[in-house]
Amino acid sequence: MEDRFQVGIVTSTHGLNGEVKVYPTTDDPARFKRLKEVILDTGKEELELEIEHVKFFKQLVILKFKGIDSIDDASKYRQKSLYVTRQNAVRLRRDEYFVADLIGLSVMDEEEKAVGILKDVISTGANDVYVIVMEDGKELLLPAIKQCVLEVDVEARYMKVHILEGLLDL
Repeated sequence: MEDRFQVGIVTSTHGLNGEVKVYPTTDDPARFKRLKEVILDTGKEELELEIEHVKFFKQLVILKFKGIDSIDDASKYRQKSLYVTRQNAVRLRRDEYFVADLIGLSVMDEEEKAVGILKDVISTGANDVYVIVMEDGKELLLPAIKQCVLEVDVEARYMKVHILEGLLDL
């Protein structure tokens, strides 16, 4: 399982005092208000940065990090990813999972027959859709609803599903 989760990508600087604009890659951008620190992956090293303050502008989050006090300091972090550790990740409710923990799960049906591997999660308005690469190489798009997803065990790395009639028809 993943030890850290991406929460945003630095898109550009904001102003002259070291603030950066961040495109949030989390479901809840308001979570930045509760964050005290993030990990910035420069590609060469990982820096733990303390968040001084947070603002919001349109769909972006504006962050000011302690010790980054000029536009020159901030500009070298453009297009770099921000992460949080699992300990600083949002608390999940029952039957909620981090996408990173679901990717790669073995998927089986009710009779425990192998269906395939969960490759991706597509967020739609109503519910997520799991993209499962089946044994024959075809993709199955399975709605992430209680009628289809019977059991998930991220520790044991499997998911048991019920495939609704018509989902396998081409």
